[in-house]
Parts: sequence; C-alpha cells; structure tokens
Amino acid sequence: MLKNHATGQVVYEPPQDAREVESLMGNLVDFLHAENGLDPLLRMAIAHHQFESIHPFYDGNGRTGRILNLLVLQRESLLDLPVLYLSRYITNTKSEYYRLLQETREKGLWAEWCHYLVKGVAVTARSEIGLVKSLRDLMQATKQGMRERVPKIYSQDLLNNLFRHPYTKIEFVERDLGVSRVTATKYLEKLSLEGFVRKEKRGKTNFYINETLFHLLTGVNLTFIP
Repeated sequence: MLKNHATGQVVYEPPQDAREVESLMGNLVDFLHAENGLDPLLRMAIAHHQFESIHPFYDGNGRTGRILNLLVLQRESLLDLPVLYLSRYITNTKSEYYRLLQETREKGLWAEWCHYLVKGVAVTARSEIGLVKSLRDLMQATKQGMRERVPKIYSQDLLNNLFRHPYTKIEFVERDLGVSRVTATKYLEKLSLEGFVRKEKRGKTNFYINETLFHLLTGVNLTFIP
C-alpha cells in the first residue's frame, strides 16, 4: 500500500495477486516494444506511470522506474549513454510527481502527466548539457595547470584519474597508470602540495579529493521552464 506520509492515509494499493502482476508486466513489455508510431517521449512517460502503478517489487520501484526511463530513451536512440539524471527533477518536484501519479490513476489525466515528465526531460537535458560543458572547461583548466606547475608528473592518464571520481587514492593511481605504489604516492603528494587535490585521511586510507570537481557535481541546479 502507498500512504500519504503526512496523514498516513492509504492513497493507492497496487495489484497484490501474483498472476495479475505478471499479466500487467507482460502488457507493459508489449507496450514498450509495440511498433505503433508513438512518440518515444510519450512512450517513456506512459511506461513509467504504468510501472509505478503495478509496483511489482517490495522495494526499489522508484529507482527501477527511473532507470526504465533511461532504457526507453536509449532504446529509441534519443540517448547514446544513460546520462540523463531525471531523479533530480523528480526529487525537486516530488509533490507534483505523486499528485499527478495518483490523479492520472483516478481521473485519467494522461496529458498532464506526460507534459510533466517530458518537461522533466527538457529541464534535465539543459542542466546536463551545462554540466558537461563545465566539466570540459574544468578538465581543460586543470590540464593546463598541471602542465605548467607539475610538468614532470603530468600525463593524460593522471588527469583522467583525477576526474574519474571526485576523489582518488594511491591504489587507483597504481591501477590506472600502471606505476608502483611509491610512484603513485609521490604523484598524489605533489598534486596535494600544489593544490590540485586535498588530502584527507580516513582510518588508514588517504583520500585525495578533487574539490573543484566535487563542488561542481554537488552544486548542479535545475533551470525550470514554463
């Protein structure tokens, strides 16, 4: 049962019979693969609503439904890689998301629901394009800085290592660059000294944090459109 978190009231009870759930999931799969000329974005929006309404799993339905969005867009050749982070949009508009889910079940507001989710794709796409451009610029600036200030240790592999995650470790540099632990430690200590990363010890492990990358990834804002 799905409840209103504020009141505890049951607002929706998904199908409980295993055979019914199996049948509904079969219908959903048929819908996803139907060659009926339906716009891919509308197919994604309708499939997401249907999956969340079937609610086939005990836990993780929300995450799975958001992954389904990306898989539909990839299958329809609207995405080459699963880089459209719709979860941020849904989280920022959570009350509207749940309201439209339920009202579409009760009143058949499919146009409103599809508009909401397709708008989410547009908002998120704009945000992700801006993020990719900022990442490119930051990586280029870091590359230039390393070439000027630490030319003896600079390599494209080392630069890539710093941007693979918001932090790196000695073991990561060993693996990615194929160097010894001593050399990897020397590289990271030099980068820390020059301010490219910040060294932080947790337990017995030293983490080298790319703070500019961390702040870029955690500071993403959505620009909403009418």
